[in-house]
Amino acid sequence: MQRTTTEMTYTAREEAIARYAKALSHPVRIRILSFLEKQSCCFTGKLTEEIPMAQSTISQHLKELKDAGLIQGDVLPPRIKYCINQKAWEEAKSIFSAFFEQEPLVTK
Repeated sequence: MQRTTTEMTYTAREEAIARYAKALSHPVRIRILSFLEKQSCCFTGKLTEEIPMAQSTISQHLKELKDAGLIQGDVLPPRIKYCINQKAWEEAKSIFSAFFEQEPLVTK
Protein backbone atom coordinates (compact mmCIF):
# COMPACT_ATOMS: atom_id res chain seq x y z
CA MET A 1 0.00 0.00 0.00
CA GLN A 2 1.39 3.37 -0.99
CA ARG A 3 1.53 6.09 1.57
CA THR A 4 0.22 9.46 0.44
CA THR A 5 2.29 12.53 1.07
CA THR A 6 0.70 15.42 2.87
CA GLU A 7 2.33 18.67 3.73
CA MET A 8 3.31 18.82 7.36
CA THR A 9 2.90 21.95 9.39
CA TYR A 10 4.99 22.56 12.47
CA THR A 11 4.53 24.77 15.47
CA ALA A 12 6.88 27.68 16.10
CA ARG A 13 8.22 25.71 19.09
CA GLU A 14 8.99 22.66 16.93
CA GLU A 15 10.73 24.86 14.37
CA ALA A 16 12.81 26.54 17.09
CA ILE A 17 13.83 23.20 18.65
CA ALA A 18 14.90 21.89 15.23
CA ARG A 19 16.82 25.08 14.40
CA TYR A 20 18.72 25.10 17.70
CA ALA A 21 19.30 21.33 17.62
CA LYS A 22 20.82 21.60 14.14
CA ALA A 23 23.11 24.40 15.31
CA LEU A 24 24.23 22.29 18.28
CA SER A 25 24.74 19.13 16.23
CA HIS A 26 28.52 19.39 15.88
CA PRO A 27 31.10 19.19 18.71
CA VAL A 28 33.04 22.16 17.31
CA ARG A 29 29.95 24.36 17.61
CA ILE A 30 29.47 23.22 21.19
CA ARG A 31 33.08 24.17 21.91
CA ILE A 32 32.65 27.56 20.22
CA LEU A 33 29.54 28.32 22.28
CA SER A 34 31.25 27.21 25.50
CA PHE A 35 34.24 29.42 24.71
CA LEU A 36 32.06 32.43 23.85
CA GLU A 37 30.04 31.97 27.01
CA LYS A 38 33.23 32.18 29.09
CA GLN A 39 34.84 35.01 27.08
CA SER A 40 31.75 37.13 26.48
CA CYS A 41 33.00 38.07 22.98
CA CYS A 42 35.99 37.32 20.77
CA PHE A 43 37.41 37.58 17.28
CA THR A 44 37.80 34.63 14.90
CA GLY A 45 41.58 34.67 15.40
CA LYS A 46 41.16 33.95 19.11
CA LEU A 47 38.91 30.99 18.27
CA THR A 48 41.54 29.55 15.92
CA GLU A 49 44.03 29.75 18.80
CA GLU A 50 41.61 27.88 21.05
CA ILE A 51 40.33 25.36 18.49
CA PRO A 52 43.05 23.82 16.29
CA MET A 53 41.22 24.07 12.97
CA ALA A 54 41.52 26.16 9.85
CA GLN A 55 39.95 29.60 10.09
CA SER A 56 37.71 28.76 7.12
CA THR A 57 36.33 25.71 8.97
CA ILE A 58 35.69 27.72 12.11
CA SER A 59 34.01 30.40 9.99
CA GLN A 60 31.63 27.77 8.56
CA HIS A 61 30.67 26.70 12.09
CA LEU A 62 30.23 30.33 13.14
CA LYS A 63 27.89 30.81 10.17
CA GLU A 64 25.72 27.88 11.30
CA LEU A 65 25.51 29.30 14.82
CA LYS A 66 24.76 32.77 13.48
CA ASP A 67 22.07 31.45 11.09
CA ALA A 68 20.37 29.81 14.08
CA GLY A 69 20.52 33.12 15.92
CA LEU A 70 22.64 31.77 18.78
CA ILE A 71 25.52 34.17 18.13
CA GLN A 72 25.87 37.59 16.61
CA GLY A 73 28.78 39.18 14.83
CA ASP A 74 29.77 42.83 14.95
CA VAL A 75 31.86 43.91 11.98
CA LEU A 76 34.90 45.86 13.08
CA PRO A 77 36.90 45.98 9.84
CA PRO A 78 38.82 43.96 8.96
CA ARG A 79 37.60 41.59 11.69
CA ILE A 80 34.32 40.35 13.13
CA LYS A 81 33.71 40.17 16.86
CA TYR A 82 31.42 37.28 17.85
CA CYS A 83 29.25 37.16 20.96
CA ILE A 84 26.46 34.94 22.21
CA ASN A 85 23.04 36.36 21.41
CA GLN A 86 21.77 36.33 24.99
CA LYS A 87 18.08 36.52 24.08
CA ALA A 88 18.28 33.51 21.73
CA TRP A 89 20.60 31.65 24.14
CA GLU A 90 18.06 31.99 26.96
CA GLU A 91 15.23 31.00 24.62
CA ALA A 92 17.12 27.88 23.50
CA LYS A 93 17.84 26.86 27.10
CA SER A 94 14.21 27.37 28.05
CA ILE A 95 12.86 25.49 25.03
CA PHE A 96 15.20 22.52 25.49
CA SER A 97 14.53 22.40 29.23
CA ALA A 98 10.77 22.29 28.65
CA PHE A 99 11.18 19.76 25.84
CA PHE A 100 13.21 17.33 27.95
CA GLU A 101 10.92 17.71 30.96
CA GLN A 102 7.75 16.86 29.03
CA GLU A 103 6.11 13.47 29.08
CA PRO A 104 7.86 10.86 26.90
CA LEU A 105 6.64 10.86 23.32
CA VAL A 106 6.95 7.08 23.06
CA THR A 107 6.35 4.61 25.85
CA LYS A 108 8.11 1.28 26.02
